[in-house]
Amino acid sequence: MRLATGLVLGAVLAVAELPFVVLAGLSLLCVFAWPRGRRSVLKPLAAAARALTETHRRRLRVYVGADTSDAYANHRALQYLSLRWGLGVLGALVLGAALIGVAYGISWIFILLLTDVRHPGNLALSSIGGLFLLFLSLQGTFGVAGLETRLARYYLGPSHHETLERRIEELAATRAGVIFAVNDERRRIERDLHDGVQQRLVALGMLLGRALRSQDARRAEQLLRQAHEESGQALTELREVAWRVYPTVLDEAGLRAALETVAERSAIPVCLDYALATEPDTAVATVAYFVVSEAVTNAVKHSGAGRITVRVAPGEDAVLVHIEDDGPGGADSSGSGLFGLARRVAAVDGRFRVDSPAGGPTTITAELPCA
Repeated sequence: MRLATGLVLGAVLAVAELPFVVLAGLSLLCVFAWPRGRRSVLKPLAAAARALTETHRRRLRVYVGADTSDAYANHRALQYLSLRWGLGVLGALVLGAALIGVAYGISWIFILLLTDVRHPGNLALSSIGGLFLLFLSLQGTFGVAGLETRLARYYLGPSHHETLERRIEELAATRAGVIFAVNDERRRIERDLHDGVQQRLVALGMLLGRALRSQDARRAEQLLRQAHEESGQALTELREVAWRVYPTVLDEAGLRAALETVAERSAIPVCLDYALATEPDTAVATVAYFVVSEAVTNAVKHSGAGRITVRVAPGEDAVLVHIEDDGPGGADSSGSGLFGLARRVAAVDGRFRVDSPAGGPTTITAELPCA
């Protein structure tokens, strides 16, 4: 119905466009060899063309879901309108065929109620034909809407220069995001080493010093035993820090094994659904791993969930990573953890989305493009 409404408005606008295009063509033809006259005619024509084109841009955005740039030249607007009226007429024909199909498709109801049916076979064939025409007309509605979108984007879409400028801005933003992410990672590693491993090593040194100074052999043995336990805990924390920096299993056994390790180490049960047939490249696999790892860590710390579901599946030239927990929701997508994940995903030109309504569930989706 939304597309049909858009086509109806397009057909109505075609009634004004066709006379405008004809008058514009005749006016420009009359002053083709007169530069000053051509400029004086082009000014009101360009203003009218932009007004009609802006109406179409709003119509396409609301009813067809097609966004276009407003930085188009006046001659592009005239070119667009010179072809657009044809699609308006085509849309009117398609909608007219749909109405005819509806009329024939439901006519048997009124015929059976109001008259005696002498040829039921013909009635059945006409009803079936009407429904088939309705089906073709509905498909034609989508086709005309697609043609409208393509025509608008061809004549009103961003220019090559605008596309390059937008791409440069995106690259500059993602580059800055990568730098911030690296700095955050360095600060986190320094904090983990200072608060964890370094404190363990200081305690280990103190225990060894006390054992060396002790005159009691039994006391020295107890201190050495404590020092041995402390060294084991220091090694465990050092391995944890190294794992958070970069897991070697990702290179040795692949993404699936790395994600299985994340699921095994989680304090909340994690259901892993891994549907990739081939191993993604290193950059995509690394980002996918850290998205899952950080999302699971955040869920364990803050979500209050009882179960986490992780799905990694192939998309259209992309790897889709989906993490969902059954917590109460309300996750802040601008928080440092999720914002850092968004910057990681943006660094590979991916898309990152967080959906966490009140009452849950919290859903994190990352789309990572790959060759």
